[in-house]
Amino acid sequence: MAVRVQREDFDLGAELAALREGRTDIGALVSFSGLVRDDTGDLQALELEHYPGMTEKALAEIESEAHRRWDLNATLIVHRFGPLEPGEQIMMVAAASPHRKAAFEAADFLMDFLKSRAPFWKKETGTDGAKWVDAKEDDEAALKRW
Repeated sequence: MAVRVQREDFDLGAELAALREGRTDIGALVSFSGLVRDDTGDLQALELEHYPGMTEKALAEIESEAHRRWDLNATLIVHRFGPLEPGEQIMMVAAASPHRKAAFEAADFLMDFLKSRAPFWKKETGTDGAKWVDAKEDDEAALKRW
């Protein structure tokens, strides 16, 4: 299990290679990488703020819950903070398991909980100024599956 909250970008391929290095017990490795999306065409920046220590603890609790629910070999959560531009990587999750079903479900679970329960505060800056962004209703509804 591993959780990192960082300002700098990450190399998705290198992260996945490191996760499986020296492991022969992994039969499936599922990953998801989130990107800063510009739905309207006028997003200039997305800024993420967090409280160091509190954020890592919350992410570790989400990750531990995934390990309780599924037979997992390893997991990884990397989430960035600070100012990000459209198209930049914002986060990734990876779930490794002996079998694909557990890896897919665990990665989906991690994403649903990160979208709604990870303690990050998001501010979008566009041509019309800056505004704080709340979790979307769809993200909250997705939690009910679990």
